Amino acid sequence: MKKSLIMSLSCVIALSSITTTMASPDKAAAPAAATTPAAPVKAAAVAPQAEAEQLSGKVLQTMDSGGYTYVYIQKKNGESVWVAVASTPVTVGSPVTFKGGVEMSNFESKSLKRTFDKILFADGVVSVNPSASASPASVKDKDKGTSGGSKAAAAVKDGKISVPKATGANAHTVQEIFTDSAKLNKKKVVVRGKVVKVSSGIMGKNWIHIQDGTGNQAKKNHNLVCTSKSMADVGDVVTVSGILAKDKDFGGGYKYTAIVEESTISK
Repeated sequence: MKKSLIMSLSCVIALSSITTTMASPDKAAAPAAATTPAAPVKAAAVAPQAEAEQLSGKVLQTMDSGGYTYVYIQKKNGESVWVAVASTPVTVGSPVTFKGGVEMSNFESKSLKRTFDKILFADGVVSVNPSASASPASVKDKDKGTSGGSKAAAAVKDGKISVPKATGANAHTVQEIFTDSAKLNKKKVVVRGKVVKVSSGIMGKNWIHIQDGTGNQAKKNHNLVCTSKSMADVGDVVTVSGILAKDKDFGGGYKYTAIVEESTISK
């Protein structure tokens, strides 16, 4: 009787152990799982330019927005590129050298409401023309002196420019607009030309200078200024549609014998 009881108890204990082991597979598997952790997933990143690589060129266009200065420069090889850097005063026509950085494609600037096909976000500025080291206020004053008014604003005539005249009833060449400014005053005009200079964000407008190959530099009737909320880049061939104003004086040196206002820009 005692022997039978001992054997029964042994069977119960054995079954209990088997049941406990089978009911806890996670605990048994845990040590093995802990020895093979999953590899972390790396986020995709844009490869930065080599730290030693610098980018130099002449400033063709510049604008400030959202804490950044956007600079369109022309390199020695003739290639033009956009560079963004923390707000820095630079002037059109001055040489500048940037540190390397990260190049981004199809970058959308919400503050500028435009998308850049490619733009380099530089880590900083290595050097700028001494005249560009002035305060933003003095730079703006200097820009007024060099781009305000027909006489001061007239960019040097580019003899290589030859842009066909726009089509339509209101179409004119640059020279025709100056010659016929009296009868075209306060009327809609359409003119096609190549952008040779841009001054952005002055008086809440972008001041776009175009030439089509007509006119004479000595007579200052070869370079037409158009104001617009839209933007164009130096080198673009555009069609401008707007209202011509004759002998327009904005004050502060901004006086034009002919200027196209409220312009829409199309390429």
